[in-house]
Order: sequence, then C-alpha cells, then structure tokens
Amino acid sequence: MISINWASGAALAAGLMAGIASTSALAEDTTLRISLQLPLTSHLGQNLSLFKEEVEATSNGEIKVEIYDSAQLYKDKEVPAAVGSGAIEMGVASLTRYVGDIPAVDIFYQPFLFDTEEKVRAAVAKGSPVRGPLDEAIKDTGSTVLWWQAYGGAIMLSNGGPVKTPEDMKGKKARVFGKTLGDFVTASGGAPTLISGSEQYLAYQRGTVDIGMTGVSGVKSRKLWEVMDTITVTNHADIEFIVVVNTDFWNGLSDDHKALIEAAALKAEADVRDNMSQIEASAYEAAKENGMTIYQPTADEIAAWKAVSESVYENYREKAGELGGKVLEAAQGL
Repeated sequence: MISINWASGAALAAGLMAGIASTSALAEDTTLRISLQLPLTSHLGQNLSLFKEEVEATSNGEIKVEIYDSAQLYKDKEVPAAVGSGAIEMGVASLTRYVGDIPAVDIFYQPFLFDTEEKVRAAVAKGSPVRGPLDEAIKDTGSTVLWWQAYGGAIMLSNGGPVKTPEDMKGKKARVFGKTLGDFVTASGGAPTLISGSEQYLAYQRGTVDIGMTGVSGVKSRKLWEVMDTITVTNHADIEFIVVVNTDFWNGLSDDHKALIEAAALKAEADVRDNMSQIEASAYEAAKENGMTIYQPTADEIAAWKAVSESVYENYREKAGELGGKVLEAAQGL
C-alpha cells in the first residue's frame, strides 16, 4: 500500500508551478547587447540611446538594451563576424566592413558618385534599388539589417596644410576604412593604410599615417583636432553605418517583439538621417573653435580628384560582380 503525504505533494506542485512561472518570465525577458566602436556621446551613440529608450518603453521592460560603446567588446572590423556567429545579439559596423563577403557594398565609396543629399537619401531608402539588394545579400552572413545610420560625407585630415589635389596625396600614407577608399588613395599616388575608427587617434598622434579620412562628426566625437590641424572638405564618399542583429536570434523573437523593435529602428533611422546636416555643421564649428583650418576645394581641384578616379570605378566593376553592376547602374540613375 502506497502512502501519500498530501502536504509534501502540495508543496512539490507549488514548487513546480513556481518554476514554470519563473521559466515563462525568463522566456519573456529579452536582452539586446549592442557593440559600438564610437563613444556613446557620438551621434551614432546617441542614436542607439534613442533606440534603447524607445524599445524599453514600448516593451514595458520586457526587452532590455545594453550598449557597449568605444569598442569595449569588439572593434568595428570584428562586428560582422561577432553578430553573424551569434557571439553578440547586435552590433554597429561601417557598411564597408562587409566588403570581403559582399564587394558591392562599396558602391557608397565610389568617388563623388553620391554628390548631393537627394541622391544619398534616394539610395539609402529602405527597399531602394541600391540599398535593397545589399540588405538582402547581408542576410547570407548570418545578420539582418535593422537600420542604416548616416555618418555624412568623407573628408580628409592633415597637418600643416590642406590636401587640395592628388598632387598633395603623392608619396603620403593615408588612413582609409575600406578597400575602395584604398583604391582611391592609390589612384591619387598615396599609400593606403586600413585603420579602425577607434584606432585612428593614435595613428595620427604617432605619425603612422600622414593623411586621414573620416566623417567630420568623428573629428568632434574623437577630438581629432588634438592630433590633426586641417580639414579638407572633399565629400568624396558617403559614409554609412548599419545596425545588424543576428538572424537566428531575430527569428527566435515573438512577432510582437519584432514589430516594436522594427518600429524603434525606423524612428532611429529617420532621426539620424534628418539631423545629419546639423550634426555636420556643429562638428565643423567645433573643429574651428578648437583651432582647425577648414578648406573648401575649388571646382578645378575637385575636377582633378575626379580625373584620377576612373580606375576606382573600373576596379569596382571587376570586383563587385553582377550585384555590383546592378547597384551601380541604379545609383547612376538617381
């Protein structure tokens, strides 16, 4: 005959129910860790903060967002692999960091191709014939693009005077952040050196390179006026960052959570794009206040840069294949 201790059974049942409830609560709580190479005070950092506030508010605390800025976890070049492998849920990377897998992404670094804000906006619009195919191709790396972050036009940094024409590039080492920009430097007679954004301050300080390329907002957030004294406003490329999420992790979220994350991403994307002109204007003002010289090239000087750029386009067509040809044709039609 089996004797049952009803009190113990009730306690066991209560414990099991508490465990199930606890497991259910844990299943509902989601944490999004995001790796960022820039400081949180940068405009990309502030854009992530906007996303965090929106997601945590609309999810009623069910989703937590943790931002690891200043390359605490991963450098810019490490983000695609870290997110794609699931080592971290989300990350921010310069679009050109995907060039090894998808050479076509360097469409935005073809010299002077996107020379107006209207062309940039048309190209980066979600689902556009330029951006759409790139977003789809990035899915093959294990990541899904949530939104694009505007970073403005590429400018040149130097000491002792501006970089007016390719003649001023000859024989100089230049910091670049992508293969196509490297081709541009080579075509101009310089020697390209690939350096992560988080490492460029030291590169300029130590004289590792003579010339820098970045967005002017980076001059402000990284206080690059401490190591460089001149900005040449070439705007020879459009710098874009993308915020990606691990695809397997994304597919495992509930439809409700996906929807509110997508809504927050859409809001963040619009905010940074709409504020980019003011962000750049503020950065130029800060650079001037901190002693930098701002040089605007003449039309003839820009023409000289364009003249040496044809080989860059030829290299792109050769390396970027069918997808590259498709997005280049779309970009030229804007």
